[in-house]
Amino acid sequence: MDMQLVAEGFEFPEGPIAMNDGSVILTEIKAQRLTRVTPDGTRTTVVETGGGPNGAAIGPDGAIYITNNGGSFEWLDNGGLTIPGPTPASHTGGSIQRFDLATGKLTTLYDACDGKRLVGPNDLVFDKAGGFWFSDHGCSTPDGRKFGALYYAKTDGSHISRQRDHLISPNGVGLSPDEKVVYLADTNLGRLWAFDVAEVGVLGPPAGFAPGRVVANMPGYQLFDSLAVEASGKVCVATI
Repeated sequence: MDMQLVAEGFEFPEGPIAMNDGSVILTEIKAQRLTRVTPDGTRTTVVETGGGPNGAAIGPDGAIYITNNGGSFEWLDNGGLTIPGPTPASHTGGSIQRFDLATGKLTTLYDACDGKRLVGPNDLVFDKAGGFWFSDHGCSTPDGRKFGALYYAKTDGSHISRQRDHLISPNGVGLSPDEKVVYLADTNLGRLWAFDVAEVGVLGPPAGFAPGRVVANMPGYQLFDSLAVEASGKVCVATI
């Protein structure tokens, strides 16, 4: 495999978006910004988001939609390696943001659902109807974790629904090619979940006590992160 280093020195980069001009826009969670990297390695700030911009994707309107965890990590240095640590006491919750590349306007679409504050939005994926599924990772507290969840929302700010709640640590999210299944990676469990879609934006009821179908459990201590679904339907999950 031919690997080439294009740019380095980012502050916890995630959520890369391949742009039509050959550049890549990515989030820098610790630096609280979106950054554009051109093929020659030039870096420019796209927008300062505040909080903790985690996942990002281009919506059907050409804007960038951002899952912002609201600054849910303290940052630890482990021999030069940046590690996300506990949630600071100042954390109040996260949000879904929209950034208009044409106008430079950043807006907050959602910060709550049914009166309950979003905790730590993490990743998102658009469907062919123009809405998007997104994961809420939850966060740590001195007494344990705040549960995460799986949501569906519309891009105009008119609708958000919590489709699965009380999940341990939802991270990467993706759709099967036929959009009949939502895949969700749980970080702390090292587990890949599958949820059957009943209709646009709505999951079918779970069978039994489990919230969904278990696709895979990793042996030993392995942590799941982002995922992507290939055109063939193969689910590729990053491990930490």
